Amino acid sequence: MLQLQSLLLNMLEQGTLFGFLGLGVLLTFRFFRFPDLTAEGSYPLGGGVAAAMLAGGMHPLPAMFAAVAAGAAAGVVTAVIHTRLRINNIVAGIIVMTALYTVNLRVMGKANISLLSTSTMFDRIGAFLPGWRDAWVVILVTALLLAAVAAGMAWFLRTDLGLAVRATGENEAMITGLGVDTARTKMIGLALSNGLIALSGALVAQDHGFADIGMGAGILVTGAAAVMIGEAMFGDGGIIRWIVATILGVLIYRLLVAGALRVGFDPVDLKLITAALLLVALALPRLRARR
Repeated sequence: MLQLQSLLLNMLEQGTLFGFLGLGVLLTFRFFRFPDLTAEGSYPLGGGVAAAMLAGGMHPLPAMFAAVAAGAAAGVVTAVIHTRLRINNIVAGIIVMTALYTVNLRVMGKANISLLSTSTMFDRIGAFLPGWRDAWVVILVTALLLAAVAAGMAWFLRTDLGLAVRATGENEAMITGLGVDTARTKMIGLALSNGLIALSGALVAQDHGFADIGMGAGILVTGAAAVMIGEAMFGDGGIIRWIVATILGVLIYRLLVAGALRVGFDPVDLKLITAALLLVALALPRLRARR
């Protein structure tokens, strides 16, 4: 019973932290039809910016805003390379992802920044909640923030600009014929996506107590797996259903990963587990269709 409680607690804690990553990948992977590899660089960028500012004595709130702004800027650069220079979207993402490795090292000053002796956002809020376990503080803060971000995302995607962003992914030729500047909508979409991914990196860094230059390796596959698991289990539909399914997909993904580690898998097997989960999520709808 205690093992089950620990497993569920881990799922909620890690799931809410990575929920922002899932929403960011949802924007580009599903709504925008843009395989954006920038995420591999914007995720550690968010963690690195937040960690560097916190280690320098900055308050967590402006550090978080700076992390989101840095991630959004990375997304805009990818969009500019793709739209203005007519570079393939995958190649544009690879170029920015590669450049961000050096940028992240410059921002952090070294390959790893420890936050164990630094007051993070969770530490400050936990001081007002005496008796609460650290994990529950993280769950409360990130769940409230995730709900606010999800509601804002649902509202934005129903506005005229949000509809234009979605239409750019669904049928770019049609929306261009209607006079919409698709270069602008792509910049907005990629900025929002990478801003959310950087936010996830900033929150994870504060929860785990460090930011590392390699923390973004394979993170796009993790986000895609969460999106696909949510789609496979809960189906696709309207905006709200997509968003809720993605968040639930992240939670289920973290539960499966935690369960795999609990039954004896080694942490070095995580990438293999992620690949297997993604394969199952991709194959499940097709197997259902055949039946």
